[in-house]
Amino acid sequence: MPRILNTYSLMRFQRFAAVIMRIRDPKTTALIFASGKMVCTGAKSEQQSKLAARKYARIIQKLGFPAKFKDFKIQNIVGSCDVKFPIRLEGLAYAHGAFSSYEPELFPGLIYRMKQPKIVLLIFVSGKIVLTGAKVRDETYAAFENIYPVLNEFRKVQQ
Repeated sequence: MPRILNTYSLMRFQRFAAVIMRIRDPKTTALIFASGKMVCTGAKSEQQSKLAARKYARIIQKLGFPAKFKDFKIQNIVGSCDVKFPIRLEGLAYAHGAFSSYEPELFPGLIYRMKQPKIVLLIFVSGKIVLTGAKVRDETYAAFENIYPVLNEFRKVQQ
């Protein structure tokens, strides 16, 4: 009689279809796919990201593969900051409902999808902000300058 596996059992046998490689300087991780494409994460700057990608390509060459470093492109920049004051997320979600998603039972942060620049912000009650989705560094700065007056408007009053 054939053995029937539930979905959990099947999930344990699946493998991630990329090689995971790490280097110490700059401290990054690369996902290297059979297609030859590579994703490099963890760099603190655009320059570090490019340097790390070059180092990974060189390592792959030294392993005997015909690797070439080409078509380097920054796909996503993530930034974080702290505005140093608590924020009333309920009020912000209500006033900016078109851009906001706030489900505190699912995730503690408010998800704010800014249209221009096209950036997603995770805003937490503590005043900590994560900005993601930028293609260039200046987009993160522009997004923060746009959102700061809004955050200030929903600053929690300390009692």
